[in-house]
Amino acid sequence: MAISTLNRLSSQFNRLPSLSPFTKSLLTRSSAKVADRIVKLSAIDPDGQKREIVGLSGQTLLKALTNSGLIDPASHRLEEIEACSAECEVNIAEEWLEKLPPRSYDEEYVLKRNSRTRVLNKHSRLGCQVVLTQDLQGMVVAVPEPKPWDIP
Repeated sequence: MAISTLNRLSSQFNRLPSLSPFTKSLLTRSSAKVADRIVKLSAIDPDGQKREIVGLSGQTLLKALTNSGLIDPASHRLEEIEACSAECEVNIAEEWLEKLPPRSYDEEYVLKRNSRTRVLNKHSRLGCQVVLTQDLQGMVVAVPEPKPWDIP
């Protein structure tokens, strides 16, 4: 009953001329099945245990790791590169690196700044900068131990 009502309302919204295309897309997108947006990943925690985590397409890797309890939400309050201090650094498995967009200059800067040797590990990415897509289904991510200066 609720689904048929939602579908009926969605079709009525699309016929309204006063709504902008953006508003119409938001209204119809919310009726899409959540199951179609699920992205399942494997995460290796700092103890070496492999865990399955679930995120949604369009969500950041950081959000998925935070929701699963692998990254402390208080350690990274904002998902903006300007506020990042690499507490959300993760290591991506080799075979998944080419499926991700290249790191931005800002992401590389944050990663180098927080590395003791100032050398960039090619597997390192900031979880707040990796946006999940269906192409990343099954990706393997390692969450390193927090650095001493990251622990409150």
